Amino acid sequence: MGFTMGLNLLLLLAMVATNILSLYHLSSTIQTPKKPPTAAPLVPDHLIQQLHTIRATINQLTRLQPTTTVTTATTTTTPSDLLLHSRLSPIASSCHNHADLLHKYMTYTPYSLCPPDSDSVAESLILRGCHPLPRRRCFSKTPPKPTSSLPHNPFPSSLPDQNVLWSDKNYSCSSFSCLIRSNPKLGFDPSREIDRFTSYANELDLPIPQLFQIAKSANSALRLGLDIGGGTGTFAATMKLHNVTVVTTTMNLGAPYNEAVALRGLVPLHVPLQQRLPVFDGVLDLVRCGHAVNRWIPAAALEFLLFDVDRVLRSGGYLWLDHFFSKSVDLDKVYGPLIGKLGYKKVKWATGSKANSKYGEVYLTALLQKPGSK
Repeated sequence: MGFTMGLNLLLLLAMVATNILSLYHLSSTIQTPKKPPTAAPLVPDHLIQQLHTIRATINQLTRLQPTTTVTTATTTTTPSDLLLHSRLSPIASSCHNHADLLHKYMTYTPYSLCPPDSDSVAESLILRGCHPLPRRRCFSKTPPKPTSSLPHNPFPSSLPDQNVLWSDKNYSCSSFSCLIRSNPKLGFDPSREIDRFTSYANELDLPIPQLFQIAKSANSALRLGLDIGGGTGTFAATMKLHNVTVVTTTMNLGAPYNEAVALRGLVPLHVPLQQRLPVFDGVLDLVRCGHAVNRWIPAAALEFLLFDVDRVLRSGGYLWLDHFFSKSVDLDKVYGPLIGKLGYKKVKWATGSKANSKYGEVYLTALLQKPGSK
């Protein structure tokens, strides 16, 4: 309040001084009706310099003046979508908002082992939008007795426990067998996952052989892909059997998902959904959005995600929304029009009701093809 009152007082004084100098200048140049001057008298240099100084001061104070919270359509020049994006993920401000976690992450002894809770603190920061994290000069801890060899088959009979640093604080289990017993659908048993993307049970399924047939009929190659929220990497593993390279974005939410992807000979990307995809423009043939992309994502954040997918897809590339979950009314009024903003060709658009649904929940499986340059 005191700063604002001070600025207002300086502005008032500057305006008064400007008016006085202007009156002085006008009074010195008034023409008499009897003897008009042959030439207008020149304004002294020191007055011109003072005017320039006052005007510069006014401009500077105006820039420092705090802006009001009330904005109108006539005064706001910043694009509305840019304002929206700044509220969703303002650059670097998320790290500033969680200074305690960032301080804990950056408190370490250089050239020695990183703190034991580094992974959990890093993931907490990433999930809160603080990404990319600052670089550090410490050594990450590795498993004490890892296996000497790893399988080349992306569907091994089991994953080696010795290659994972099991944390009691972060994980509910200390072995893959425990995770399989607690929830077999998490994907930590690769031998049970081999038919997941090759079988057809209902209209919501899109078997990979059918996907290749669709691409072949459209004379479109499938070589490079991205699986968003891909869990343990089963989709990437299946595509690897067809000589297609797919990288998987995944987080270690309660289980070592990134380690499981890597143990299958695949590439995990430890990035959150709100981050810009770490892929160059127009280079991918396919982007699949798995179970992580669902109605719990705010509609505005989902819109930015879809347009970032559009950025990395090449012309003729495919976006696959696999079992997108929402309420039926939201699909019609919110998500359907949102997806339609991309202007993609609908190759497949299938919906199905959730079993025993009380609130009208439905699933959507959509395969959309990006058109040529607009």
